[in-house]
Order: sequence, then structure tokens, then C-alpha cells
Amino acid sequence: KGGISFGGVVAFIFADLLILPILNIYRKYYGARMTLFLLGTFYLAMVIAGYIVEFSFGGLGLIPDQADAKVPMEGITWNYTTWLNIAFLTLAAALLFRFFRTGGRDMLRMTGGAPSTRHNNGDHGDHGDHG
Repeated sequence: KGGISFGGVVAFIFADLLILPILNIYRKYYGARMTLFLLGTFYLAMVIAGYIVEFSFGGLGLIPDQADAKVPMEGITWNYTTWLNIAFLTLAAALLFRFFRTGGRDMLRMTGGAPSTRHNNGDHGDHGDHG
């Protein structure tokens, strides 16, 4: 009943590539100039794809009429989806409890560091002896 258009959905999907944290990653890996190029390219692709989808679906008559849309007026109901949500929230809580109980927090702390440059007892792992 007046929500986002079909072309807007496609543009929204492309817009996920243009959020600030991802642009910052692009800047760190590729530099500022390449980041601006990627920003412009993705934005242009987003706009063009949105218009292509909007005009092609509209031209072919594939967009449903908004007057025919039915907005559900029911509130919260207890159906199978509710029970599945409760079951999986319970499962997630149990897994989180087990994770923290078995030392998961300490394991996460150890994964953030850089790899060690020291070799233990001259062991080079599976690199072999290259003399």
C-alpha cells in the first residue's frame, strides 16, 4: 500500500555495498582513490539497475496494483512460527550458555592476535627442510 517499488528493492540491495564500514575497508585495502572509484561505480550500478527493473517490470505490467494490496490487520498470534521462534531462542540460549561455560570467552580473546614468528624447537611444520 505505498511501500518501496521493485526498482527500489534492487537499489537497496546494491546500497549494502556502500555502507561506511565497508567503504573504510575498501580505503584500507585499495586506497582513497580506488574507494571513490568503487563508490561511484557501485552507486551508478545501483541507480541503473533500479531503473531497469522498475521500467521493465512496469512496462510488462508485472507490478501489482497497490489498490489490490491487502494489509493484514491481525495482531500478534500464537501460531507455529511463534513456537519455532521460542524453540530456537531456547536452543540459542543453551548454546551460548555452553559456549561461555566451556571457556569460549578465553578462546575468543586468543584469536585476535598476530601469528607468532617464533618456531618451537626448530620445527617448521609441514614446510619441509629447505636447507
